[in-house]
Amino acid sequence: MQTLTHVDDDLCRRFQTSVELIGKRWSGGILMAIRQGAERFSEIVTTVSGLSDRLLAQRLRELEAAQLIERVVVATTPVQVRYRLTERGTDLMDSLQPLVSWDQRWN
Repeated sequence: MQTLTHVDDDLCRRFQTSVELIGKRWSGGILMAIRQGAERFSEIVTTVSGLSDRLLAQRLRELEAAQLIERVVVATTPVQVRYRLTERGTDLMDSLQPLVSWDQRWN
């Protein structure tokens, strides 16, 4: 039998904040699209059907602020902006794989 440990308020708050961030509508789809190779805004919005440009811009800012993705500006003419997972974002996506597998099995 597993030994239970005390779960304090700080741990609950941090966990809840993380779950709320990735649970926001479209955040998971955006992260999956980037993981699958979509790098540019137009690629992401095309890959995640139903996602509006305005909401994609908002979610990209939130995911960047949470250090899950990084925005890379490529100095070309015209300037290109690419998005990619950070190490933190890749680690998150790896940890969510069992949830994806669970969903595929039961839903």
